[in-house]
Amino acid sequence: MHILIAPNAFKNSLDAVKVAKAIEEGFQQSRLSCTTHCFPVGDGGDGTGELIVQHCNGKVTNAEVHDPLHRTMIASFGLIEKDSTAVIEMADASGLRLLQTHELNPLRASSYGTGELMRHALDKGISRIILCIGGSATVDGATGILSALGFCFLDKDGKELQDMPESLAKLDRIESSGVDKRMMHTELIVLCDVANPLLGEEGAAAIFGPQKGASPDKVKKLETSLSVLRDVVFKQTGRDMAIIKHGGAAGGTAAGLWAVLNARLVNGIDHFLSLTGFDQALEKADLVVTAEGSIDIQTLQGKGPFGVAQRAKQKGIPVIGLAGKIPGTIPAELKKYFDELICINKQPVSLDAAIKNTRLNLISTARELGDKLAENNRFFTGAQRCDE
Repeated sequence: MHILIAPNAFKNSLDAVKVAKAIEEGFQQSRLSCTTHCFPVGDGGDGTGELIVQHCNGKVTNAEVHDPLHRTMIASFGLIEKDSTAVIEMADASGLRLLQTHELNPLRASSYGTGELMRHALDKGISRIILCIGGSATVDGATGILSALGFCFLDKDGKELQDMPESLAKLDRIESSGVDKRMMHTELIVLCDVANPLLGEEGAAAIFGPQKGASPDKVKKLETSLSVLRDVVFKQTGRDMAIIKHGGAAGGTAAGLWAVLNARLVNGIDHFLSLTGFDQALEKADLVVTAEGSIDIQTLQGKGPFGVAQRAKQKGIPVIGLAGKIPGTIPAELKKYFDELICINKQPVSLDAAIKNTRLNLISTARELGDKLAENNRFFTGAQRCDE
């Protein structure tokens, strides 16, 4: 049996590479006679860019930029496709992981550093930028990125706004005379891992603001700022940031780049799998094992395991999903894509304990799975499930 191991990261625990290696180790410890191929995946979330560079045999270059609070730092970006395409991870320059808990403030956190990375990439002569926007600390509608590229956000008196996105409530117009012209001739592809719109109850401020440190009052201010930005951009470009799918991703970064730079917003996992040659890896697979911290009905909205399972099913290959958390009763929609979902936690545990033991639980679950596949000599069914 040849097993293709294609997991996503387990948030706050293991990156996708370590998850894949743990699952592989479990199979190797089992009695199953098998070969394995680790193909860690990303859906646009934190770590996706690094995986793309690894799968595409690219190279990494460093650059000096500013973090979300405008402090100087060194970040990196990748070059693939004979150095013609830059792969930029928003989290590397504008990520939550760059800030301490007490520093979180999405009213002031800026995506400027990501724009600086894009400018450094342009200096390399690239013709395409792939931007992975998961894990950002910002809810600024891409205004920081756009500022770094030469756009000016002005109030009614013609003064440039400071401390965006909070000050966006005073936005009157956007000046583009100083924009880096190279950007206008560069294809920009934005990998999105959520489909949320820019505004409203499911929008960037309401859903992602609290995750980035916004109180209810700050969420309201962010919503106002993004609404004003939407109105000004619509007036100047005719493009409505509020209606585009994925627009709320990374605090409205997707909507802003789509409206102002004509960026192409794509489903992160689909683009990742196409770019990295996943279909070729599927050719030899008898079984696909994917994984993520939680696999539930939300997974079908474009998360990594869904993209993996969908492609495997198109080729008639069985799929097993491993997760720290799965539904007590598996919905029929999930059963269409996952032949089996297995909870790696053997009994109910706290989130902290589950995170701490992720690697060991993945190894033991894969070992048990391998043993049962060896015993039954057929596709495994009847795995232990655990309630939400």
